[in-house]
Amino acid sequence: MSSAVSLAAEIRAGRRRAADVLEERLADIAARNANFNAFTEVTAARARAEAAAVDAKVAAGQDPGPMAGVPVAVKNLFDLEGITTLAGAKIERDSPPAVRDAFLVRQMQAAGAVMLGALNMDEYAYGFTTENAHYGPCHNPHDLTRIAGGSSGGSAAAVAGGLVPITLGSDTNGSIRVPSSLCGIWGLKPTYGRLSRSGGFLFAASFDHLGPFARDLADLALAYNVLQGEDPEDPAQHWLGAAPVDVSPEIGGLRIAVAGDHFTRGGHAEGFAAVEAVARALGTTQSVTIPDAALGRAAAFLITMAEGANLHLPNLRTRPEDFDFATRDRFLAGALLPAHWPQQAQRVRAAYRAKALALFDEVDVIIAPATPYVAPKIGQEMIEVEGAMIPVRPNLGVYTQPISCIGLPVIAAPIADPAALGTPGGMPIGVQLIAAPWAEAKLFRVAAMLEKLGVCKAPDVKA
Repeated sequence: MSSAVSLAAEIRAGRRRAADVLEERLADIAARNANFNAFTEVTAARARAEAAAVDAKVAAGQDPGPMAGVPVAVKNLFDLEGITTLAGAKIERDSPPAVRDAFLVRQMQAAGAVMLGALNMDEYAYGFTTENAHYGPCHNPHDLTRIAGGSSGGSAAAVAGGLVPITLGSDTNGSIRVPSSLCGIWGLKPTYGRLSRSGGFLFAASFDHLGPFARDLADLALAYNVLQGEDPEDPAQHWLGAAPVDVSPEIGGLRIAVAGDHFTRGGHAEGFAAVEAVARALGTTQSVTIPDAALGRAAAFLITMAEGANLHLPNLRTRPEDFDFATRDRFLAGALLPAHWPQQAQRVRAAYRAKALALFDEVDVIIAPATPYVAPKIGQEMIEVEGAMIPVRPNLGVYTQPISCIGLPVIAAPIADPAALGTPGGMPIGVQLIAAPWAEAKLFRVAAMLEKLGVCKAPDVKA
């Protein structure tokens, strides 16, 4: 499948029709989505109307926008007009259809994108595996017996499997970065407050971010630039004006370091080897400690449990049997937390944030593992790490949760040749590139250099 950037250029130039591109994608989804279980809803009629509108603009000599005719899809917690927003839940089947698109969907449509539908996820975004009890597990395109990660598993699998070039997901504790790493694609968690969340079904409001996935870094930059826009309906948005990025590999003057301490334990060798490969390619020898990262992760657990439980308390009281039992039990645990625990966690979070932000007086970009291991098998509950058997699901966020907790921007960058790192079965793995708030442009510069050096690139699916 062509990149979004090249597709849009061909359609704008009249060399391809958006309608033809769409029909190719619909046929491919019909033939292969069953392998991945990525889509939960295909909006073919809507997509055909949008593609026709793009072609009509081109025929009339009008500019259809930077995403002209690009097929896209979104995690099924984004509102799509006329479609019930499931958020991965059985309970939401009883909700009325959305009356309008989410803000970010409207941004993409205004730029000429063509909406193909909604994508599988963990129930209410509470999970790291997308083994959905109601809609089935999402399968990793690199090995269909393994998870795609979560909670935005369908978004990552659809891109990695070549069904669409760009998707949107959400990230509360790592739900963009974990599936990006496990599926071997690019993902962006922007600064908290950068992109609007209105029209998205939230999990924990003080943590939630929305952002894009792509196979190509230039496509990720295209999506990010289009998604930016002021939205007074999202009280968490802090609008500083549009800040477009490019993919120029210019890192002169950037101070780049590797995260130490918490980020050097708790995982398998391949995750640390990925960080070493990236640092070596960039000539980075400096290491920094993000102070109290483990405490930040603990605070993240408590706050998201409490905020999620509060959001779903009415249904926990009246429809507990309609939840995925694992999601229900975590929400119930959050509802039963002593009141002073989340309050103390917020104090810890504030102190941790201040210490972490001070690091960016010394460095511009920090490299850290994205996941502690490659994608586990579907249904696998335990995994051995450092000689101990630990639960698979909560440990997948060991390196992402401390960063979500304080809203820093992160690009998840896929290792181009994971087999060279000795990953089991050559399965993908990635790294996190982390910067200070509002410094997404620096992340794209470093990512572009890694792409130019051949270190970071979405590996091809062998199956």
